[in-house]
Amino acid sequence: MSQVLTNAAEYTVSEISQAVRRTVEEEFGYVRVRGEISGYRGQHSSGHAYFTLKDENASIDAVVWKTAFAKLTFKPQEGLEVIATGRLTTFPRSSKYQIVIEQIQPAGAGALMALLEERRKKLAAEGLFARERKRPLPYLPRVIGVITSPTGAVIRDILHRLEDRFPTRVLVWPVRVQGETSAAEVVAAIEGFNALAPNGATPRPDLLIVARGGGSIEDLWGYNDEALVRAVAASGIPVISAVGHETDTTLCDYAADMRAPTPTAAAEAAVPVRTELVGYVDDLGARQRNGARRVAATARDRLRAAAAGLPRPHDLVTAQRQRLDHAASSLLACLRHSVQDRHVAFSRVAPRLAPQLLQRRRAELGERLAALSLRKEAGVRKTVEQARLKYDPCATRLAPEVTRLVERRRAQFHATAVKLTPSALRADLRHGRSVLTPLAARLMAGIDRTIGDRQAALTQAGKLLDTLSYRSVLARGYAVVKDMDGNLVHHREGLAPGEPLAVEFHDGEVGVTVSGSPVVRRRKSRADEGTQESLF
Repeated sequence: MSQVLTNAAEYTVSEISQAVRRTVEEEFGYVRVRGEISGYRGQHSSGHAYFTLKDENASIDAVVWKTAFAKLTFKPQEGLEVIATGRLTTFPRSSKYQIVIEQIQPAGAGALMALLEERRKKLAAEGLFARERKRPLPYLPRVIGVITSPTGAVIRDILHRLEDRFPTRVLVWPVRVQGETSAAEVVAAIEGFNALAPNGATPRPDLLIVARGGGSIEDLWGYNDEALVRAVAASGIPVISAVGHETDTTLCDYAADMRAPTPTAAAEAAVPVRTELVGYVDDLGARQRNGARRVAATARDRLRAAAAGLPRPHDLVTAQRQRLDHAASSLLACLRHSVQDRHVAFSRVAPRLAPQLLQRRRAELGERLAALSLRKEAGVRKTVEQARLKYDPCATRLAPEVTRLVERRRAQFHATAVKLTPSALRADLRHGRSVLTPLAARLMAGIDRTIGDRQAALTQAGKLLDTLSYRSVLARGYAVVKDMDGNLVHHREGLAPGEPLAVEFHDGEVGVTVSGSPVVRRRKSRADEGTQESLF
């Protein structure tokens, strides 16, 4: 192709930028600009300040150098409408023009700030920002819902901070954090989290975090939306607002239960530090164990002190053991003395317990019993005669009355019998049985006791009779000599040779004859030791 010939001058980019800069600086060497401050974040690390002046149709970048910033009588503030005095210039690197401010004067609140203040007062009057509405955050939430952009640095900061402090399950609801639809999406996220069932497939969060990074007032304007503020205030789940940086404030911060200066601070406020919590629990456990040891040690010392003042168990029973040993050693001797005393007493009584005395006593008692029987019959007949003489006149007078009473009772019974039914009779029988059964039981018990007492008395009398009977003497080897008439033979005088006698042993009687010759006793041999000698 052939080159097009032209007489237009050729410039480089730098030359054009310099020419534009000289033109702007010469034409607008010193100006006063009225606008609203936007995007102000304070001084840069270099000491300079950068922000934007804007109105409803345009904006211009502004810069305050470090030397000029120190001389300003009024420091810039976000959202304020000011009158800035300075000179216009350009920034060749980005082909932008800007104003280098030397002085700033306030010109009134900006339109956005005025609207924001009006909305804040309206919602505050409704009580949406009242401190009484603020709810305490759960100490250790099991599930945390985060409403933010899924691709920004905010969610990474929150997850990283939660992982460092206390790993917790996090549910992220992705939303746009700026733009026209951001407020509606945040409202839908808050309502969606609140609509989850507590025990559903997707667990309901215990805490919500509404988070966004820093930006200008225009970028954060969605979080000043009235519908979003009302949704935060109406949430059944506690909400932490972490919108912007520390200097940024939105209406969402006022309505939330807690405002965090940054998203990282919101994560720190949501959960405790796990290591600190474990250390605190370990400290409480150690304190509890130490307290239990102290209580046990105190109780042990008190027990030892109390035990020291008490006598030993062995000492308590020593005296009683000695008394028991002494009584045991004396028991056999006392038994032997008692047996000897009994033998002496029996020996004294034995002569008076001859069979003739017992027979005579039995005969006397029999005669007394017969006499008492005769007197009893005579007394009974006499008592009956006296009663007949006393009551026969009365019986004569009472016969008609008894007859009338019987007739009256018979009439009453017939009248009552008509009314009686089998069920009523059975009820009366049950009642009578319930009354008679205890009485019968008591009667049988009384009869058993009476029979037992009488049987015990009879047994005792039998034992006494056996003890006093001469037959117990016969069992020890003695014998009783009787003549043919059954009389006892006390002496040998009067016995004639050839006279028959009867000798009664404990196991029967034997007939013998008196020989008249003396009895020759042979010397007892060793084989005969332990046997009873002959009586004859």
